[in-house]
Amino acid sequence: MQKVYLDNAATTAIHPEVISVMMDVLQNDFGNPSSTHSFGRSAKTLLESARKSIAKLLNAQASEIIFTSSATEATNWILTSVVKDLGIKRIITTKIEHHATLHTVEHLAKEFGIQVEYIAILPSGNIDYQDLAAKLPSDIPTLVSLIHVNNEIGTILDIKRVSDLCQYANALFHCDTVQSIGKTNIDVQELGIDFLVASAHKFHGPKGIGFAYLKKNSMLQPMIFGGEQEKGMRAGTEPVHQVVGMAKAFELAYANLENDINHISYIKDYCFSELKKVFPEVKINGENTFYNLLNVQLPLSEEKTSMLLFTLDMKGIAVSRGSACQSGSVKPSHVLAEFLAPEEVIKPSVRISFSHFNTKQDIDLLVEALKTS
Repeated sequence: MQKVYLDNAATTAIHPEVISVMMDVLQNDFGNPSSTHSFGRSAKTLLESARKSIAKLLNAQASEIIFTSSATEATNWILTSVVKDLGIKRIITTKIEHHATLHTVEHLAKEFGIQVEYIAILPSGNIDYQDLAAKLPSDIPTLVSLIHVNNEIGTILDIKRVSDLCQYANALFHCDTVQSIGKTNIDVQELGIDFLVASAHKFHGPKGIGFAYLKKNSMLQPMIFGGEQEKGMRAGTEPVHQVVGMAKAFELAYANLENDINHISYIKDYCFSELKKVFPEVKINGENTFYNLLNVQLPLSEEKTSMLLFTLDMKGIAVSRGSACQSGSVKPSHVLAEFLAPEEVIKPSVRISFSHFNTKQDIDLLVEALKTS
């Protein structure tokens, strides 16, 4: 049975060149980067070279990049520190964020009594920028936390517009770029972001490694104590092989960006056009969505819906109904529930997400499997 992977918003296959450089580090550069002998110095050189490489591609300074285990960790750290250490008393966000943001904000509201305000979501699945502009002006120290590309539906945030609104209102801006980084150009200087988070496994790098961009002089305090690693901001011996793998994946993503965008956009368009032939009533959830993500409502019966993902999996095809972090939940998508009518939320929606490894044949196999499900 030929297997088809169309769940790239959940995670991506590691690029062969990334595996190669990671294996080389594991075999030859096993030193602790905090050690002063030659083994440690060699590892430290690799670590800092990776940091500089990532920073350069983001138009950031190397000192502004802090390695973490994931974007979830980075988001928890940033949001907690701005409240505990920087005096933020109010967070503005939306109810369609990743749960790494939503649950952290909910915890901070309970623990520290911060004020939380949610921006309205339009029927298109996009945020209401006028609502954000109306909410921002305040004497209360405020942070805005918004996702760049929504991980379930692929709607795209206008980062520059939000950044300008935040700067005008003297508010900080944290952006979850997990679904977009490595798939589009992000210039932190031009965009004016204060905090950015990323995970390597979303752009064909290894799992268990990510990074935070902290704008210079952000004054955050450490969440993990115990050593001077990561400029004293995150104690613990750095996993050099994972950091090097992440940097290599990031470099490859940028080197092939234009070709990948063209190829994946074509595959996405082809997918929807083929679905439309078989299911004329198919509908896209969200408008003007990111080029690698397609969330669709399928006109299937309730009986077929309940077993759809299982049936596709039995045929070797991997898709999802939303965030992988919520895959065990029987609740409707919290994202779709924010902008779809109740009768539409309960309809079968499938998230199909693509990478440069996908082909037209993958789409043909998916459509045929859906047709016979």
